[in-house]
Amino acid sequence: MISLTDSQKIGMGLTGFGVFFLFFGMMLFFDKALLAIGNILFVSGLAFVIGLERTFRFFFQRHKVKATGFFLGGVFVVLIGWPIIGVILEIYGFFLLFRGFFPVAVGFIRRVPVLGSLLSLPGIRALVDKIGESNNMV
Repeated sequence: MISLTDSQKIGMGLTGFGVFFLFFGMMLFFDKALLAIGNILFVSGLAFVIGLERTFRFFFQRHKVKATGFFLGGVFVVLIGWPIIGVILEIYGFFLLFRGFFPVAVGFIRRVPVLGSLLSLPGIRALVDKIGESNNMV
């Protein structure tokens, strides 16, 4: 089992609550307050889990400037009160930031019994393979 420090445990909790508030805010027709709380909790939880320096290095790498701009710009737009536009920007930035991680996640999900069989269905398999293929080109 992986041992976590106390700050990493706090970070996991903050990140989990952030995802919950983001999901709940979208379910309640893009509630500004819930989305803002979710964004703040998610980003602060990420900083607790991997550390401030590594978080800063992750977001501000030269080849991730565009992705970081969209993600943090979306957070800012949600905070100033335009939740739908902000969430769209965040999702696009999130996809750009973590696109290198998607093939790893898909490989893991393919080994899960029920989810692996769902990813093997013809239409879904073609889509998943196309996503993995386009991420390897970058």
